[in-house]
Amino acid sequence: VQLQAFGGGLVQAGGSLRLSCAASGRSIRGDVMSWFRQSPGKAREFVAGIGSTADGQYYADGVKGRFAVSRDNAKNTAYLQMNSLKEEDTGIYYCAAHYGRSTIPIISGAYLYWGKGTLVTVSS
Repeated sequence: VQLQAFGGGLVQAGGSLRLSCAASGRSIRGDVMSWFRQSPGKAREFVAGIGSTADGQYYADGVKGRFAVSRDNAKNTAYLQMNSLKEEDTGIYYCAAHYGRSTIPIISGAYLYWGKGTLVTVSS
């Protein structure tokens, strides 16, 4: 499966962005879909993930209540709605897929498929 993330940009603190992750090559119906980010000088970290049936989501503590992950299997796309953005949310955001899991891994090494990142810059 090929993944492409888009929707990043420059936004002021307190603003919102919606990232999309479009998949091609096969259906992602059976995949856990997750978002990671890499901020300058930091390791890639888990942000949010959603199960294959969309009945389970998991968020990093720092984004709970501000970010929402969703998916539309008919469109083969996953989304990350980011609200109340903070400067520390700045980074390159990546989407990732893992086929056949019932739980949402938070370790990047668990994911085989990755999209190229999209840059999110939050200014003060």
